[in-house]
Amino acid sequence: QVQVVESGGGLVQAGGSLRLSCTASGVTFDDYAMGWFRQAPGKEREEISCINSRGSSRRYADSVSGRFTISRDNAKNTLYLQMNSLNTEDPAMYYCAVRRTRLCGPLSAVPVEYDYWGQGTQVTVSS
Repeated sequence: QVQVVESGGGLVQAGGSLRLSCTASGVTFDDYAMGWFRQAPGKEREEISCINSRGSSRRYADSVSGRFTISRDNAKNTLYLQMNSLNTEDPAMYYCAVRRTRLCGPLSAVPVEYDYWGQGTQVTVSS
């Protein structure tokens, strides 16, 4: 049985930082690319970042490029998202997901190539 669990969300002031974590069990973690998604109230879920199975290639949405960094520790079956310079456009539920391939594709709001999802962790930004 596959389990995906996010953690690390919370309240932060604008300009501050958070680091999200995601653990995945029940899969051969280093065989799969991993993605971070977010969904704000009234908006579509969007893919904001992806990292390939080896952690050697990364993709970022324009909205987070330069501020967020995706990484993974395959020995710990853990995915991370370091979020810096948070602003009031970033509050959302953030989700971790397991891609069905080793490599990332173009980022998309349509998560059809991800098989397993966590329950999400809430990020709130105050100004």
